[in-house]
Amino acid sequence: MNNLTQKQIIGIDVSRDWLDLHCLPNGDQLRLPNTSRGHAQLSEFAQHANALVCFEATGGQEWRLWATLDETGIAARQLPPAQIKAFAASCGTRAKTDRIDAQMIARFMAFRPDAGRCLPAGKLRLLRALTSKRTQLVETRKRLLLQIKAQVKLDTTNLFADIDDALKTLLDCQIVELENQIETLIADDVELSRSVDILRSVPGIGPVASTMLIAEMPELGQITGEKAAALTGLAPIARDSGALRGKRVIAGGRRALRHIMFQAALVASHHNPVLKIFADRLRKAGKPHKVIITAVARKLVTIVNALCKSGQKWQNLAA
Repeated sequence: MNNLTQKQIIGIDVSRDWLDLHCLPNGDQLRLPNTSRGHAQLSEFAQHANALVCFEATGGQEWRLWATLDETGIAARQLPPAQIKAFAASCGTRAKTDRIDAQMIARFMAFRPDAGRCLPAGKLRLLRALTSKRTQLVETRKRLLLQIKAQVKLDTTNLFADIDDALKTLLDCQIVELENQIETLIADDVELSRSVDILRSVPGIGPVASTMLIAEMPELGQITGEKAAALTGLAPIARDSGALRGKRVIAGGRRALRHIMFQAALVASHHNPVLKIFADRLRKAGKPHKVIITAVARKLVTIVNALCKSGQKWQNLAA
């Protein structure tokens, strides 16, 4: 049964402790623990039914299950939560429980058999884990520095200066350690090294942006530029009706990657010879700063996608 329409579909609502299953087309429901034992039971059940398993992105709670399914050769897809929510609204479903969510996930997969993404390769999963943890620690350090700044204004005796310094030093060391692990992982893999070399050849794309692009968008170089912009949430969404032309906005996509691309766009708008001309033209046209940076970030994503597709490094397009 290679045809998706001939398979059963198992929609799963993944929570910290439980896996709520809804099976199509028979409508059976089941609850399993979100543990190694529960994963094994689900794998056995899905193999017997020759089922496609699907679930929402839940911020990482689904990754262990996803890896187990992949190891046992079971087809599994991770679906965007925003699309499931919109689908439920279109069905007139207002109630929200774990069982209802599992049903909506299964029905959405039957409605959109091409939706979702498959599990990235093992090294990409490890790279994503390392980059995600680095991002968390950087955010923690940023909050600590803000707290230190606020505390200095309130406490002239610097009562907690030693504690704050020790915390900052610890975070600095942990971030450096993660960055070293990321560099080692990339250096030990020919394909990752090749992709990183291509990305870092683009003015504006540094070590953090290059690794985030690879970790968060493994589809890079295999999709169109429009799709790459959409995946990062940088594609403009039209708001037109009749003669009314609404304001274009951006939404959705992979948030962590979009934030990194905004930072890269800030650099590229001043130091990338091609994108600087583009940004200057928008400034002269009176476009707001946020619109300019968003447009530069979108162009940056389409450029790196095209370079990864062709396997070529950046060349000064202005020359």
